[in-house]
Amino acid sequence: MNYFVAYNTDVGLRKNTNQDSIAIKMIDTTKGRAVFAIVCDGMGGLSSGELASKDVIHAFCDWFDTSFTTMAVKETFDINVIRDEWKSLAIAENAKLGMYGAKNNAGLGTTLSALLLYQNQYLIVHVGDSRIYEMTTAGVRQMTEDQSVVAREIAAGRLTPEEALRDPRRSILLQCIGASPTVEPAFYQGTTLPETSYLICSDGFCHEISHQEMLEQLGPDACVNPTVMRQNCIYLTDLVKQRKEQDNISLILLKAY
Repeated sequence: MNYFVAYNTDVGLRKNTNQDSIAIKMIDTTKGRAVFAIVCDGMGGLSSGELASKDVIHAFCDWFDTSFTTMAVKETFDINVIRDEWKSLAIAENAKLGMYGAKNNAGLGTTLSALLLYQNQYLIVHVGDSRIYEMTTAGVRQMTEDQSVVAREIAAGRLTPEEALRDPRRSILLQCIGASPTVEPAFYQGTTLPETSYLICSDGFCHEISHQEMLEQLGPDACVNPTVMRQNCIYLTDLVKQRKEQDNISLILLKAY
């Protein structure tokens, strides 16, 4: 299977720095192309959020360059092994950033949403409230569950999705890397089919965009080539800003074909 890839990231309307970090890795193997994409939404005063998100990005990119590449070369790909390695990475990064924050009297943390596409399979690791969506001609599916106070309240029936969009607790996470005593990443896996697109985004992107708008601009029918995909990512980012979203805005778009 092959993949088109595009991305966009924007500081947004209010913040002085972009505390989101993103990365895309791609290699060709004897078993086909592998793609790894990751979005981390940092939080913390001054440059602390940027430091947290970049540190986690670097750790997971180093994993792809070393551990995953070795698996691919030796043809020892194993989803269960990868899950264990990702969990260990998330726990180690949580401890590392927690110690840095305590030493420097700084509160910092980051979300983590990463997607690996390989051998017609996908594997996701997720902490926080960044999101990953799957889009087909049939519609849009949110693949990850927000680990946030408002998501918990929606699940309990105490808030509607519409109320959650304006709830003052919208930004409160149940866990994140760097600011939680412990982290327990969520994992999702399944089969990747041709003519499917995947969106990985920080929460600043998805609050002001409907599923129908996502499908029209980012769905598989709209992803005709990377240039058009990039243009559509920028178009929706500008639309989010027109709708007065205050947060940083980042998205990665992949199409399997």
